[in-house]
Amino acid sequence: MAREMLTGKTLTRPELGRLLAEHRPSAEPAALASSVQFLVPLIHPPPSGTWGKWGATPFVLGEEWLGRPMRTPDGPQEMIKRYLAAFGPSSVMDIQAWSGLTRLRELVEALGLQSFSSEDGQVLYDLPDAPRPDPDTPAPVRFLPEVDNLLLGHADRTRIMTTEVRQQVCIGAVVKATVLVDGFVQGVWSVKRDNGRATLEIELFHKVDPAVLEEEAMRLLAFAASDAAEHDIRIG
Repeated sequence: MAREMLTGKTLTRPELGRLLAEHRPSAEPAALASSVQFLVPLIHPPPSGTWGKWGATPFVLGEEWLGRPMRTPDGPQEMIKRYLAAFGPSSVMDIQAWSGLTRLRELVEALGLQSFSSEDGQVLYDLPDAPRPDPDTPAPVRFLPEVDNLLLGHADRTRIMTTEVRQQVCIGAVVKATVLVDGFVQGVWSVKRDNGRATLEIELFHKVDPAVLEEEAMRLLAFAASDAAEHDIRIG
């Protein structure tokens, strides 16, 4: 039913919920619309998901937006490989924490992956042909948005932030926008607007030379506040 309603058109979640409620008047429209997201492949077209845009989430059918039929979902083995392509080397616990699946060890061990031992003795897996930079390769400063996958992709997050830092970044369901220096979270950031001025406010957890942040900070402002007449950086 929902697929028929969405064919050839874009509907927001409230609009879809109201249409579905006409056929299921005893159900909450919002619950009906949300359930469709678990049953039908959908895409949120622009402006949903674009920087600085808010409003009711629009839905379109995935096959219509992509212009091709949706393929049959791959099994867990393909999912594991795609996870490792983004987050490897990783442990079985990391894969399970990210995916929400359990009992993956036998599947992981049967994939013919490259294995390593971490400093604390864990077995880490990666794709055999994955790039493996030298440990001394410098990691440039990066500003990550809120709820970034890089912070959530592992069960063991000490590879990117200490337990103390994690308590300041991950508060309940909130994951703050973060500053990476040499590959580790060293602070959080936000953009404040005042008339025509956009100020990037950076709160550092440890002492960092402000000069190493400036270039990437200005690039962020150019992206996140391109319409502002003035850009400024404030580090605290």
